[in-house]
Amino acid sequence: MSGDLPDYYFRVRDNGAFVFRIDTENRQRRIEMDQIAVVNIRNGEIKPHGDRTLSDEDLETIKTWMVERSDLIARRDMDDIHRAVDYLNTTTHWVQSKASEEQLEEITDDLLLAMHDLRTMLVRKKADRLMKGQ
Repeated sequence: MSGDLPDYYFRVRDNGAFVFRIDTENRQRRIEMDQIAVVNIRNGEIKPHGDRTLSDEDLETIKTWMVERSDLIARRDMDDIHRAVDYLNTTTHWVQSKASEEQLEEITDDLLLAMHDLRTMLVRKKADRLMKGQ
């Protein structure tokens, strides 16, 4: 383990994180993690833990993390969508060249409904963008 630990640790959860301040300056030279806040990325809320008051440095570090985390999630979302496009192409090839009648019977309705739903939403969103551009 590196000797230079960060001052803060963010334990990621679904909508944000628990924020801890790292302390290694103690008699036992142990790593101590003191929870200072709970963060909700979706609504931007920063709640101090217990009766704690957050310093300006705490708030600045947390806000910076929130921006960076939101950017990372957005990049991951786009990566997932690009992977979905690849997977649709792979699925098309599988249907054309490898799928058995039984396999097709098992998945056809579910795939058709999912693709119809996706197409409907994409067409609606595209029309909205075109209407805004006029």
